[in-house]
Amino acid sequence: MINRRTALFLGSSALAAPKVAFAAAPREIMWEDLIPPGVPYSEIIGEGELDEINDLWNPIYDENGIKLNEGLDGNYIRMPGFIVPFDFSAKGVSEFILVPYQGACIHTPPPPANQLVMVNAATPWPSDQLWDPVWVTGEIHTSLQDTELGQTGYFLTADHIEIYEW
Repeated sequence: MINRRTALFLGSSALAAPKVAFAAAPREIMWEDLIPPGVPYSEIIGEGELDEINDLWNPIYDENGIKLNEGLDGNYIRMPGFIVPFDFSAKGVSEFILVPYQGACIHTPPPPANQLVMVNAATPWPSDQLWDPVWVTGEIHTSLQDTELGQTGYFLTADHIEIYEW
């Protein structure tokens, strides 16, 4: 039988325990999860135009390209992708866009907003690993934002980044 003093000690020690011990595992998502349920992937990109002079395809996005999966807002997630850096320092990159494929937004038109995630990392990612695919873990929020590289549909506060291993 537990006496009152032991019960108080156990109860107060549970309050003092780190939150990490009670944190839920992140929900693993993929890029198609960023599209709202009921919107087919094939409908987020319009037909587009071919710029034959510059050898570029310019996509035309309709309203489906900016529809976001509101069910993800505030979720603790883990997702793969590639880094397009914004904020460089000697320590690495702490602000970047996570994109679904290598080179998105750099030499090609950006994917639609619901396929771009603005990331703010607690710990900078090393600059010598920018071309490696990564897993990013953190809290995601729906938020349309205009950037110099394209409109993003999500914002993620990353507490962990690691190399994507397949």
